Amino acid sequence: MALLYLSDPARGATWARHFAEHAPDIPFHMDPRSCDPRGVRYLVTWEAPADLAKRYPALDVLFSVGAGIDQFDLSTLPPDLPVVRMIEPGIVNGMVEYVTMAVLALHRHLPRYLDQQRRSLWQPEAMLTDAAARRVGVLGLGVLGQAALMALAPFGFSLAGWSRSARLLDGVATFAGHGELDAFLSRTDILVCLLPLTEETWGLLGASLFDRLPSGAMLVNVGRGGHLVADDLLAALESGQIAAAALDVADPEPLPPEHPFWRHPGILLTPHIASMTRPDTAAAAVLDNIRRRRAGQPLLGLVDRASGY
Repeated sequence: MALLYLSDPARGATWARHFAEHAPDIPFHMDPRSCDPRGVRYLVTWEAPADLAKRYPALDVLFSVGAGIDQFDLSTLPPDLPVVRMIEPGIVNGMVEYVTMAVLALHRHLPRYLDQQRRSLWQPEAMLTDAAARRVGVLGLGVLGQAALMALAPFGFSLAGWSRSARLLDGVATFAGHGELDAFLSRTDILVCLLPLTEETWGLLGASLFDRLPSGAMLVNVGRGGHLVADDLLAALESGQIAAAALDVADPEPLPPEHPFWRHPGILLTPHIASMTRPDTAAAAVLDNIRRRRAGQPLLGLVDRASGY
């Protein structure tokens, strides 16, 4: 009943120490050559081997090392194999910090002032919009979306969230399904995308969606680069429909040096650093799920194959 970890070896050393201390009964391996593949019961990885079922016939759970699972082609995986996305405090805390930073930066027009700094311009905004008059909306109300909204609440923003299915959150106006998406967008001045990347959400952040936001709205994308149609964002920035954007993800990654996002005065660009797993808490989360699996309890972060996340 071995666990095989196929990811960053420096982080893997922390995982190895955690399992040696807290689960010495589970053999821990970081090199496929060091273990009998027929004994691998748990696989922790970013990408799944093409011949997963054949290579690891006793595999019981496939764990993603990250919060996303769009890197997996679910159609090629054994249909009865549980796939689990990473849910652990390090990811949540990092995302909360980044979303709070990005929303406040856009709210206070930081992209404009950074551009003015580069051009040696001392030109303050004539009027400052109070946070209570700024409407923030989060696309995606999973663990990360809910945590981000709770972190933004003390600033006084008018908060809303949208998800595929209905959710109730204290202090947050919630919208659900395609029928309520327009109403959600029409009341959103700063849009935060925390959706999973699926066939349904690919290219969602495009011209059609931008046109349904109030003129001069702003965008934070911390989902995936595939959510965003780059040319549509550039056009919306040019027209003023979108005033500014904070982007932590791109397609492709890294962006080529000639990509206009690098130098656009209305874009804050960071290299996919919003949130990262902490190896100690990630190892603890996986071990907790292994124990839940053994006890016949539901797995935390279990992927719904039908929805793709």
